[in-house]
Order: sequence, then structure tokens, then C-alpha cells
Amino acid sequence: MKLCRFYPLESAGAEVRGGIVEGDRVREIHGELWGARELTGREWAASAVKFMPPSAPTKIVCVGKNYSEHAAEMGGTPPKEPLIFLKPSSAVLPPGGQIVLPRISERVDYEGELGVIIGRRCSQVQPGEPTGGYILGYTCLNDVTARDLQKRDGQWTRGKGFDTFCPFGPVLETELDLAQARVESSLNGTRKQSAPLTEMIFSVDAIIRWIAQVMTLQPGDVIATGTPAGVGPMAAGDVVEVTVSGVGTLRNEVVAAR
Repeated sequence: MKLCRFYPLESAGAEVRGGIVEGDRVREIHGELWGARELTGREWAASAVKFMPPSAPTKIVCVGKNYSEHAAEMGGTPPKEPLIFLKPSSAVLPPGGQIVLPRISERVDYEGELGVIIGRRCSQVQPGEPTGGYILGYTCLNDVTARDLQKRDGQWTRGKGFDTFCPFGPVLETELDLAQARVESSLNGTRKQSAPLTEMIFSVDAIIRWIAQVMTLQPGDVIATGTPAGVGPMAAGDVVEVTVSGVGTLRNEVVAAR
């Protein structure tokens, strides 16, 4: 099932609503996406709504160097344990929104990733306890990175944390076969990244267990599971797309700071 958050174009700026996407229609539901999903009876054509990020996270927890080839292209070796960092919720950008290049950075990269959205409070997962019940669904995410600042600082908060540096959406898929899905990124229509999710060093299950040892995950929180090889710079006027098979495509334009 594909879920979304949206508002009708006829009501621009209105309160964001939850919905179920069925073909080319969006059917409105009451309450939060992780609730009972009772239909209101109202629906719109998908072309008549503005899709928003499919959650409003309290935090975005990211995993670094989770594909061996990406670790190599960054000049390092794969980590022995999940390497996690945070993006602020202020970095969230809607599908179709503009990624703004900071004036103080000379290189900003795309990083296409699978995003995992949490559906219920998760802390200290017990051994043997399945983690799937904590997952609301899966989405497309771009872990935008000011690469020069990341390397200069030696830690990643500034390089990863600018406003607009975490586009995700446009929908979340509640059921995804991770053994069959791929993540891909394209820049101006040219494919730059492509890898099966099975190439992740640490699985979604392992990532959730690791994070939940450290911090409590709340409903709506987002986990970015790492990017495969092929990251590269973006320039003003570029269009970057991140696709997760079985989920959809996230599309954003890149603009210079005003």
C-alpha cells in the first residue's frame, strides 16, 4: 500500500492531509498515516495534489558508508559497525522542492538512498524480536551533502545539515521486498547510481537494532540507510531523481542561493 501526505492544489497552503495512493487517485484518510486509516470519502487525481514528505520526523538518522563500493570511492574501508549521524528536521524538503546550494560550499553532492519511516515507538529492541513491526514503510531519500565542508570539518553535521538537504518522498510503500528492490539516482536524465538493496553492508533490521540501542525512534522518524557508489556534484539548474523500485521516484531541482 502506498501512503502519502498531501494537500489539494486547489487549496494551496492548506493543512497537510494523509492519503492512500491507488493508481492515479489519492484518497484522503483521517489522522496520522500510522493510525487506523479511515477513509473520509474525499479523493483527488494525483495530478491535482501537491505531495509532501510522507512524514514529519522528529529526527533523521543516517547510516554512512553502508555500501562497500561507496566506502571505497570515499577513500575508506567499510565500517565494522553501523556508522550513524543525524540530519536536522529543518533539512527536510518536499518532493519537487528546490535544493539550495549554500554560498559557503563549492561542491554539493547527491546521495540516493532507501529511506525507512518508523511507525511506532522503538527503543531497546530485544534479541529475537522482529523489527518489521516498527516500520511504517519505505521511501526515496536524497542525503544531500556539502562534500567539501564534510571533509574540512572531519565530522558531518554541517556538511549534511543545511536547509533543503533532505528531500524524501513522494510516497511511502508499506510492503517492499528488500531482496528484490534497487536504489538508483539520475542527474539530468543520466543514471549515476544503481545498486540492489542486498548490497547494503548492514541490513535494515541490523540498522534499526543498532540505532534503538542509542536513541528512541518515534513514529514518523526517518532512517536513511546509506548510498551506493556513484555520488557526484550538482550544479544550479540540475535535476536529480532518486528511484527505489516498488516505491517511486523523488525529483528535485537544484538552485543557487538567492
